Amino acid sequence: MTLTITSFRDAEGPRSALVSLIYVLIRRQTHDKCHGPTLIVMPVAANPDVLQPTALPGRSVRTTWTYTLGCMVFILLVLDFMLFALALEPATPPLESVTGILLISLACAVAAQIRYCWFLRAGLGGGLPHVAWNLALIGTSAVVWILGLFATTNALMWSVPLWLAACLIACLLPTRQRLATLAAGLALTALHPVAYQLLHHRSYAFPEDSGLRMLFSYAALMPVVLISSLWWWRIVVELDRHRLMAGELAVAQERLRFASDLHDIQGHHLQVIALKSELAERLLTIDAAAARGHIHDVRLTAKQALEETRSLVSGYRGTVLENELENAREVLSAAGAHCELTIDPIPGNPDVHKALAMAVREATTNILRHSNATNASITLSASANSCSLTIKNNGVTNGTPAVQTLGNGLAGLRERLSALGGQLQTTMDAERFELLASIPSKGIAP
Repeated sequence: MTLTITSFRDAEGPRSALVSLIYVLIRRQTHDKCHGPTLIVMPVAANPDVLQPTALPGRSVRTTWTYTLGCMVFILLVLDFMLFALALEPATPPLESVTGILLISLACAVAAQIRYCWFLRAGLGGGLPHVAWNLALIGTSAVVWILGLFATTNALMWSVPLWLAACLIACLLPTRQRLATLAAGLALTALHPVAYQLLHHRSYAFPEDSGLRMLFSYAALMPVVLISSLWWWRIVVELDRHRLMAGELAVAQERLRFASDLHDIQGHHLQVIALKSELAERLLTIDAAAARGHIHDVRLTAKQALEETRSLVSGYRGTVLENELENAREVLSAAGAHCELTIDPIPGNPDVHKALAMAVREATTNILRHSNATNASITLSASANSCSLTIKNNGVTNGTPAVQTLGNGLAGLRERLSALGGQLQTTMDAERFELLASIPSKGIAP
């Protein structure tokens, strides 16, 4: 009979939900007084019912943020470079004093904008940084806005830095405050020509220069660029948070399974020891021989409990192969890989059990550490004379360490199988990796 399981929820949906609920209750009831909360790159609602991962984000998340930050900084630098180029274009040495002060103020505003981009890692609505950084960003841009009223040419472009500052600040505010900030920035930008007209008693028309038109067009789209970039960044962080949570819940489920097995062993034997000790105590003055018999049974029971506990910890129990196959499917499914498990009757030889269980554990570890698998399959086939374990996965690249050289885990597994007359084969085809462990079964369990 062949058992095929294609989804973790197909077989243990209610059990998985129960384990998750128990883990949530454990996390809510325990508090580590020695360690503070782990910093997460995105703010989350302070809801005690929402379980949060304790691991740091993966390297892919940090790489995504570096790419997002680089894109935003690059766009700002392009706009600011256009400002400098347009400011210097009509100027001839020596520069006017107002133009020189404007360029210095613009350089300070650019530096404040670039530095402020690092605070956008908090995400949309993540909250403003320290008030000093906000004042530095707004203050330098406001100086450029004011000095731009005294510029002789292209006066409208000096309102762009204040608009960019408003866009950066708006990203860190809640939705309503974000819209209000963008509206205020737009109003200040539109106020610049009005103030210029009141100050000089003359107005300036929208510039005919194509460079200025391009500058204003790109600056007008800056809120869309920033908000969309941070929106994608939030999606990446949320996906990574769910991945971490799935991994932690899988670990918690394994711990609960181990605790249940330990309880089954220790609970039964300790109950027997307590009962026989009480009987021996009562019979000590009445029937010494019977009391000695009960004390002897207590010693044997304690020894048996110790041996079974050591077997549990070392992984030598008869059901270890079944547990490893099930745990491999659950862990791979939790990591985001569609895992198909196909099992023939389990071989009854304990040495074969352990060797195949170690093969499952090592292959699962390599999939999790050295690939980005989205599909995996585990097949255990058995016959009268031999049994074989085949584990396949995709998501392998040419630079994967597990493919380039055999590590200590695979080398040790090969030696373990060779000692039992088996062999280990590993092959890679395109982006797929396959591990085949074959071993004489020496009898099949009924």
